[in-house]
Amino acid sequence: MVCDIIAAVQTYAAAVGLSVLGSLGGLLTASIFLLLGDALRVRLVPWLITYAVGTLLGAALLALLPEALETLRPTAALGTLLAGVMTFFLLEKLVIWRHCHDAHECEVHTNSAASLVIVGDAFHTFVDGAVIAAAVVTSVPLGITTALAVAAHEIPQEVGDVAVLLRAGYSRARAFILNLVSGAGGVVGAVGMLIASRTMPDILPYVLSFAAGSFLYVAMADLIPDLHRGIEGGPLRQLLLISAGIATITLL
Repeated sequence: MVCDIIAAVQTYAAAVGLSVLGSLGGLLTASIFLLLGDALRVRLVPWLITYAVGTLLGAALLALLPEALETLRPTAALGTLLAGVMTFFLLEKLVIWRHCHDAHECEVHTNSAASLVIVGDAFHTFVDGAVIAAAVVTSVPLGITTALAVAAHEIPQEVGDVAVLLRAGYSRARAFILNLVSGAGGVVGAVGMLIASRTMPDILPYVLSFAAGSFLYVAMADLIPDLHRGIEGGPLRQLLLISAGIATITLL
């Protein structure tokens, strides 16, 4: 009995800790990049985007989906993955889930209201936290790879979102604090998924498949198009960075 309680506490702590790492790690790293100046940021962020493509593809196709297929029939797993792709397509159409890597890409945010960045980030981190927690409950190594993929794609997004807030007139301190508050959504998502996994354990493989769909959507619809829009380095460097991201997931 005591051992079961200790194991549960360890799982909960790992889920919350990794959700914080995935959600807030990207923000903290993005803040460092913003302090480095525009020239260095413009040079490094494209490399991060390319690396993030590899981590997302690797996590979706080599970690999350295979784990789901151990429990679900292929049609159920792939159908849920497809539902994830379609859901995030709709969310992006509603400007709830939108990836900004530069302030100029997100005029819709500054023109409508900079607060939309905060709302979108809070929802985004909530989903990421829930996904990380579901992965941790399945296995801690899967949770680690999922948190890494989340953090990798959060960095360029947070760089863009903070830049949008700065352009809208927010001070650096206020922009950072607001993004930090929105990042707390990851902890809420993680706790909510932990509770759901206790009451509905059969939901976990579906969450993993759905998460694989969301990762694929972000990689294929949001990030890869950037690689075709003149990002420096050329196709060989991009291929190497994508491969590095995939290798990071498979070697953990």
